[in-house]
Amino acid sequence: MQADDPFRLDGQSVLITGAGGGIGRALVAAFQAAGAVVAGADREDAAMDGLALAHRLVFDIADAAAAERAVAGLIAEAGAPDVLVNNAGQTSGETLAQVDGAVWDSEIAVNLHGPFHVTAPVAAAMAARGSGAIVFISSVNALAHYGNPAYSAAKAGTIAYARALATEYGAQGVRANVICPGSVRSPAWDHRFERNPALLDRIAPHYPLGRMVEAGEVARAALFLASPAASGVTGVVLPVDAGLMAGNLRFVRDVIGGQ
Repeated sequence: MQADDPFRLDGQSVLITGAGGGIGRALVAAFQAAGAVVAGADREDAAMDGLALAHRLVFDIADAAAAERAVAGLIAEAGAPDVLVNNAGQTSGETLAQVDGAVWDSEIAVNLHGPFHVTAPVAAAMAARGSGAIVFISSVNALAHYGNPAYSAAKAGTIAYARALATEYGAQGVRANVICPGSVRSPAWDHRFERNPALLDRIAPHYPLGRMVEAGEVARAALFLASPAASGVTGVVLPVDAGLMAGNLRFVRDVIGGQ
């Protein structure tokens, strides 16, 4: 790549939460390949084994005080990151019948409150500096219902938060955008396929591309939104979903095409 390539982030600092997961590791690789200096955050240091990170932040994103201490320490040592990728998240309650008060509180704490705990101080520091890019890894669950009600509500909340950041901090040079992946081929899904090998064949027909999304595809979309190539893009929601949100392929095939 040329030095003036708008997709490069040479020397820029990037903080990625959930760095040790499937998408997280793909994000680290993509940003490092673009020349960025990457700091990673995860709940356990061991989760980030094998990653060549400039800084390692270990905290539970649902713990406001721990998150704020870790972020404040990074900013004090290295300055505000040029890019923040809010990737950390989890889900367990897959249907309404499985969502009680404890599940709801836990998933909101991790998937909505957690990104706020990390983002608020970073965004303020970016605004004071006059530049910065924030990317949220949300989900197609934020756009339509595909199960996981509490997780979906939290991920929808991150879209509203990103738009608030884009609107109120735009004049200070801060951009905020959202990626909504569909089902991403990751270790979590691989464990499910090990238990039920037929599951993959049931998933694929729902996607117009006929397959699940790869973690690297999500990472490259995040890199684009964080890079100078997207300098005029803020407040947008970008599905990376193998076409899921484009339309209901099963309906077209089974109902319309079956007549």
